[in-house]
Amino acid sequence: MTDPHPFDDALTLEAVRDGVVRGRTSTAYKNMVGPFGGLTAATLIRAVEKHPDRLGEPISITINFAGPVSDGEFEISTRAVRTNRSNQHWYLELSQDGVVATTATAVFGTRRETWNDVEASLPAAPAPSDLEAGGFPDFIAWAKNYEMHFAAGRLSEEETVDSTATLWVRDAPPRPLDFASLTSMCDIFYPRVFQRRGKFVPAGTITLTIHYFATAADLATQAEGRLLGTAHSRRFNQGYFDQSAELWGTDGHLLATSHQVVYYKD
Repeated sequence: MTDPHPFDDALTLEAVRDGVVRGRTSTAYKNMVGPFGGLTAATLIRAVEKHPDRLGEPISITINFAGPVSDGEFEISTRAVRTNRSNQHWYLELSQDGVVATTATAVFGTRRETWNDVEASLPAAPAPSDLEAGGFPDFIAWAKNYEMHFAAGRLSEEETVDSTATLWVRDAPPRPLDFASLTSMCDIFYPRVFQRRGKFVPAGTITLTIHYFATAADLATQAEGRLLGTAHSRRFNQGYFDQSAELWGTDGHLLATSHQVVYYKD
């Protein structure tokens, strides 16, 4: 029997009582302060996926990082606040010792055949084999769980006038893509202020929203292939900036977008 993938191990949840599951933070996905936010987001998605009343697949999730998550156990409460014919609305809270650290709202639903189109454009990027691997310093533990090849926006010590980062990414070791891993990858972009300022400054995501366009069939097509991701900001202003990202599949389909507001000091 093979050992579980580090990502699946980090997402382990056990039922505590109706609507409540318990998990534990993962050393492998530790960030500079607390756990990697993408893993927290993925854990919340997994908590809904495991709920017996869940309808369909993820459509959207908004996570509000209300406070730090400490090393150790946590509980997630999940509640379906309304179920319609084709979509279902959830409210979630992640807490430790009775103190809420993270809240979230999620929408799950079923999809149907409709007229489809896409206005976004696939970013231009060389093949991963033509790019140097890596891009994060060794002390950022969670980044070691991802294979990255930056086409633009690799961390450096020089200020820039453009916040755009574009890279190929997949789990390390490779793992078939699912909604939880797609969720985590929506947050693999380091804070854009690091790139603009050419240095690390205190920064942390306050709120993160992810919109899913991928279906289970899209994820099966992607399998263990690399995603092409791109992220940028629009404005840095008085301690907060926005960050928008796109993740594209190997077949050129847009799989998910994310939007977040980040707090910073400089």
